[in-house]
Amino acid sequence: MSQPAPALSVNLEPNPATSLEPVLPASPDPAPAAPARADRSFIGHAKLVGLLTLVSRLAGLAREIVAARYMGDGLVASAFTFAFSVPNLFRKLFGEGALSAAFVPLYAQAIRNESEESANEFAAAGINLLCLVLLAITLVGELAFGAMILVGGRWFPDLSLTVKYTAIMLPYVLLICGGAFLSGVLQVHRRFGAPAAAPIILNVVHVAVLITGAAMMHLTKGTPAPRVVAIQTTLGYWMAFFVLVAGVLQVAVLVPGLRKVGFRFRLRAGLWTPQVRRMVKLTLPVALGAGVLQLSVLLDKGIAIALMQRLDDLGNKVTHFHLFGYLVRFPMEMGAPRRLDLAQFMYQFPLGVFAIALATAIFPALSAEAMDKDRQRFKSVLRQGLEAALWEGLPASLGLILVAEPAVRLMFQQRYGQIGEHGAGLIARSVQIYAGAIWAFSLLQIVNRGYFSIHDTKTPFVMSIVNIVLNVAIEIPLLWTGLGESAMAVGTVVSFAIQAVVMLAMLDRRVGGLGLPRLAGPVAKMVLATGIMGAACWGLKHSPLYPTGEGLGVWARQLALLVVAGAVTYSVACIALGVGVMAHLMPKRLRVNPEQ
Repeated sequence: MSQPAPALSVNLEPNPATSLEPVLPASPDPAPAAPARADRSFIGHAKLVGLLTLVSRLAGLAREIVAARYMGDGLVASAFTFAFSVPNLFRKLFGEGALSAAFVPLYAQAIRNESEESANEFAAAGINLLCLVLLAITLVGELAFGAMILVGGRWFPDLSLTVKYTAIMLPYVLLICGGAFLSGVLQVHRRFGAPAAAPIILNVVHVAVLITGAAMMHLTKGTPAPRVVAIQTTLGYWMAFFVLVAGVLQVAVLVPGLRKVGFRFRLRAGLWTPQVRRMVKLTLPVALGAGVLQLSVLLDKGIAIALMQRLDDLGNKVTHFHLFGYLVRFPMEMGAPRRLDLAQFMYQFPLGVFAIALATAIFPALSAEAMDKDRQRFKSVLRQGLEAALWEGLPASLGLILVAEPAVRLMFQQRYGQIGEHGAGLIARSVQIYAGAIWAFSLLQIVNRGYFSIHDTKTPFVMSIVNIVLNVAIEIPLLWTGLGESAMAVGTVVSFAIQAVVMLAMLDRRVGGLGLPRLAGPVAKMVLATGIMGAACWGLKHSPLYPTGEGLGVWARQLALLVVAGAVTYSVACIALGVGVMAHLMPKRLRVNPEQ
């Protein structure tokens, strides 16, 4: 990577090459206390969001463990996994990804510069427009899925099941995207609890449905295989329906907080006000960028489904296919989509607990500070966010590599659940590869918020396209190597690592210098502390204290020892080396030094 650009004076004019809209001029007489409060509190908010996200992730982990037991990694599980990706695609397009990236900065600035009534009118108009668009998409989608079921059900029964699950869950798009938009309203008012707690509901509902349904339909270890598939198919329908129930409950959780901040639904609010037009203009590139990334996720799952081994009509395993007259080997074993989904869940666990929580909490502060003339506080807050993201991301990357084997075997290796020793080994290998870039995923969460705060939504969009091209170019050739399905993880890791570093360098130049050399010392200490943690865990794994053998008890003790040893060693090393982030995580409020 090229050397950091020399320090430049901040250019207050918009850069037409990277910005769709000029940054709003600073308020002539901003209230001096507000920025300080924002700086002091965002890590405190991040701790709250992180705690609730941890609860959500643990509930999600329970959901995946229960799903692995009762649904396995067969065709039914793969069909449901792919179907549930569709509402998640729209969530990224219209919910927490794109619209919040455009809405939160504009709403935060409206709260600061305009009357509360005007700001709430803007929010109400935005939610009305979103609901109309999503309602139209849902109606068109249901008609399309109905036609696909009628036409293709006879020839593609497996695809028909996926489409049926998708059709049931499609209205969830309206609920989850609307909920994400309303969460943005609460976050601007520094109310992070309810938005962070809402996802817990879906995980709890799914666990309850799976356990209750399996008990009612007598899904036990001795159930014959054909009967198991029939029960799993029914459970898939139950889960799809209760996704909608959970969506209603997730929106309901937000309503009390919205009332407290003065937000009211206004059906008569204008749909196409100047602020809404500007929001839409800023949203489109982000939506396209999020769409590209979600397309990449769906493409990966589609590739996994298309290139995995399968059974023919007689139940025989098909290991090769014909391409242009050549016999080509299927590079992935049966169940690859489900195993990759579980591997992605594992690496996203630490990412969601801290990095996304930190990015969520820091976004309103960045959006407010981006208005200042010299952006010094914006840069200071962003540097703190980058430092905190790496503080979590670096040890999480190495730590997950070390604990992947016992963690995956403890949670997912089940003879009855169809994920046996071999399948768990494949999941663990993919987890270890994905884990190598947790630091990059964490960094990218903060960097993207930095771009969105200065209303530059074009650069993330362009880089998302580069990401998907690079990802596919790397993973496809590697599928036929010894990596097999883990090649999908390699493509993701390399593309995201490059994107994170390049986008940070571009943002540094975009704002006239972020003061990144100031991070060199703290980051070097974090790398050293991470190395000490890794050495301690490696030594523990090769010591007499480390349990050996097989079984849930052994894997649980292995995981507990590694997690405790790693966490304690890293924390002590950070304190001994004087890593500043540790002080921010203490109960005392964060104090900002503008000279940092």
